[in-house]
Amino acid sequence: METNQYLLDHYGNNDEDGRLGSRNGSVEFLTTMRYIERYIKSGDRIIEIGAGTGRYSHALARMGYTVDAVELVPSNIEIFRRNTKSDEKISITLGNALDLSEFSNEAYDITLLLGPMYHLYNNKDKNRAISEALRVTKPGGVVFAAYCVTDASLLQYGFISGNIYSLMEPNDFFGVTMPGYKAYSTPKSLFEIVRKEDIDELMTAHPTTRLHYVATDLFTNHMRATVDAMDDKTFALYLDYHFFLCERADMVGLSHHVLDVFRK
Repeated sequence: METNQYLLDHYGNNDEDGRLGSRNGSVEFLTTMRYIERYIKSGDRIIEIGAGTGRYSHALARMGYTVDAVELVPSNIEIFRRNTKSDEKISITLGNALDLSEFSNEAYDITLLLGPMYHLYNNKDKNRAISEALRVTKPGGVVFAAYCVTDASLLQYGFISGNIYSLMEPNDFFGVTMPGYKAYSTPKSLFEIVRKEDIDELMTAHPTTRLHYVATDLFTNHMRATVDAMDDKTFALYLDYHFFLCERADMVGLSHHVLDVFRK
């Protein structure tokens, strides 16, 4: 995979670590960690593919786990290294999700693929990323793959921001085809957006068992200012409500981000 210059520019000029650390961004982080902690065990080895600036990798390393991280964007690696504490059992390697040849077969108990599927635009690359993640995962190990979701994006960028009609005109950026409001993306648009049926179809080629399909932010990105303004008591209640809803099949499609959790 050629490095997407749009991707390098985006992450070189945006604070992804800060996004997940904001109150509204923390919902996605806390939800993902909640599910990781359901399956992680003492002594487990973790690989994070597409680790970004290391928000998840560092959190897990500081819990005492051994973490190997892979990241495509050099500026993210610089931040990752600056944030590394001396007692963390952690490594960071420049690389991408389509070629993990530096890593052994069946070496990891927990595999995190929390960013790469956002930026892969064809089924060949998506299947390659899933295959590589599974290759480095032990039999019985658990993989966590994150995706961006179509309908939250159409609601926000299309209808709320007033761009829906321009999206329906042919373009080489990001658009919608009819019938069915099927979205398509290009590397220039930075993010690939999918629906659950697209993920289901992708996973038919891989020997896995789904454990959870989770809305990691659900309504949060539709009401960021409201969430950021909550006092601690209300935010705790909101999180409890979010956790109650986040696997409901009638709700998940409204999330901006979802987490597919599956066992090899």
